[in-house]
Amino acid sequence: MKKNNMVNMNNTIKNKTIRQDPAKPTAPPSRIKITNALKLLLRDKDFNSITTAEISRVAGVNEALIYRHFDGKRGLLHSVLSEYLNEFVSNLIFDLKGIKGAINKIRKFVWASIHYYNDDRVFSKIQLLEVRNFPGYFESETYQTVKQYAALLMEIIEEGVKAGFIRDDIASSSIRQFILGSIEHYCLPAIIFDHEIDGDVMADNLCEILFDGIVKKK
Repeated sequence: MKKNNMVNMNNTIKNKTIRQDPAKPTAPPSRIKITNALKLLLRDKDFNSITTAEISRVAGVNEALIYRHFDGKRGLLHSVLSEYLNEFVSNLIFDLKGIKGAINKIRKFVWASIHYYNDDRVFSKIQLLEVRNFPGYFESETYQTVKQYAALLMEIIEEGVKAGFIRDDIASSSIRQFILGSIEHYCLPAIIFDHEIDGDVMADNLCEILFDGIVKKK
């Protein structure tokens, strides 16, 4: 049974279509196979139980290539997370351009974040469970994308404060941390116990609590 599962994983990698940005150089095929292999393995296993030998076997490449393309297994994990984060942040920035008003933008930010955590559980597992217990993560290039995500929210909050829609007697940084922390803690039980999230209801509930506390009263 395990052998059949491994064959299916290998076939999935070989048949997987990888979208490449024509403005960017194409990654070596072996690098793509390795990152896809880790994504597949993370669907059912925790990172610490996955070995580089297992990754190379699923990817169908020599194990030495993992160390050629990445800074070891941990570097590979950060690379995979970086792919997810860059895609998510780029899409979020694009979507927010069509929205007017800080309150509506915050609602979109919350809704999009919850849905992304729910829709891609490999990303959720890496971001919420796998990387934060490793101090080196906070010094990595991948963490810079997380900071960009947080900075985007800060800009929206400050826009709302300046426009008079959000309270100015609460530090913007505190509001940002409350929103980010609430999103993650709302989603965390579903990620740990692997059950579905009703993203629309969760986003509405969180925004109801949030806006009742931070929206400036007329």
